Amino acid sequence: MKYLHTMVRVSDLDASLDFYCNKLGLVEIERRDHEQGRFTLVFLAAPGDEDAQVELTYNWDPESYDEGRNFGHLAYCVKDIYATCEKLQKAGVTINRPPRDGRMAFIRSPDNISIELLQEGSALAPQEPWQSMPNTGKW
Repeated sequence: MKYLHTMVRVSDLDASLDFYCNKLGLVEIERRDHEQGRFTLVFLAAPGDEDAQVELTYNWDPESYDEGRNFGHLAYCVKDIYATCEKLQKAGVTINRPPRDGRMAFIRSPDNISIELLQEGSALAPQEPWQSMPNTGKW
């Protein structure tokens, strides 16, 4: 068996691509438009890790997704949790669960998909402003 991808439904493909690619740093691997089924699939991956993909499914006909319809959470390992969260925060992304422990943080996509960010290797030493930052919303 081999892991292929995780699918999440998105309501605004442009906003989702901006979030996943421009802010989170994933790259588009492949795109498939299915006119008969009226949907687009976009496959994304972290640079250098194309085997672990996220499939964004965009249905052309508007559909409302509550938090149970799209997915639970995605998880990515990052080299520096503090630098990653700072970059995301500067790009307008809310850090829902700050990396107070130097190990783990949560953010959300435009469609409320939770994304867990995990520090590669050992946890970093606790650091401000993250250590004192409260949770925002839910993850």
